[in-house]
Amino acid sequence: MAPQISFTKYENEVLPDFRKKINLAESTEDVINCFVQTITELCNTVFDKKIDFDFEDVTLILDREPHFKMSQRFFGSDEFATVWNDSDLSRVIGRFAKSAMNRYKRLEKYSEKTDKKMRK
Repeated sequence: MAPQISFTKYENEVLPDFRKKINLAESTEDVINCFVQTITELCNTVFDKKIDFDFEDVTLILDREPHFKMSQRFFGSDEFATVWNDSDLSRVIGRFAKSAMNRYKRLEKYSEKTDKKMRK
């Protein structure tokens, strides 16, 4: 069994900025952008920019777990697949996704209430 690699250190580096941005998000689109930017930044740091992560490579999924999807193109890369399988990276990203999903749902609920009040 291969030793488990932990990326909690990287998570803790970007977490304060992520929380700040997610709390300031005014729309569900802001939440998605914040999540994707944070995960892109995290992955670029983890892989030391050896793998190019773009905005389209990460997707927030609200209706099922895990609440994110990584582009399939990464799983063909030995470097990515090894890190993904032998580390806590998927759990780290999952925690960010869960926070983003919760904020998304809160904003969605709040916007519905605001729309109802404005129609009256």
